[in-house]
Amino acid sequence: MKPLTITEVEYVAHSLARKMMTWNEPIPDFITRLPNILEGCLVAPFQSFGGKTLYKGLIEKSAILFYIMVKNHPFQNGNKRIAMTTMLYFLYRNKKWLRVDNQELYNFAKWVAESNPKLKEETVRATEKFIKTYLVDYGK
Repeated sequence: MKPLTITEVEYVAHSLARKMMTWNEPIPDFITRLPNILEGCLVAPFQSFGGKTLYKGLIEKSAILFYIMVKNHPFQNGNKRIAMTTMLYFLYRNKKWLRVDNQELYNFAKWVAESNPKLKEETVRATEKFIKTYLVDYGK
């Protein structure tokens, strides 16, 4: 499992979110993103401490990637939409997908965005459960 690159987020996740998820709120050009925040979001799932990986496996890595992208706001607008497409692309690269209704996925992203940052661990665990609930092998 490899981290996503800035280029992948720009050409896959950002462009898909911009094209497919407008919802009357345009997503600004990629170059307007806030400096270094997206980079931090993309490396976070692969962090280790004392030689131990902080987030094990695809589900934990996907959950923290999604949570951090929603909460850290690397973009001026469209953070939830870009976080959704980034997570889906990350899962796709690892031969998985979420079989979930678009509105339910958006509602979940909105719930994460509105969650209390003091409850980060609980919210990340809920995100893991959400992913587990809808996770399927890609193409099935």
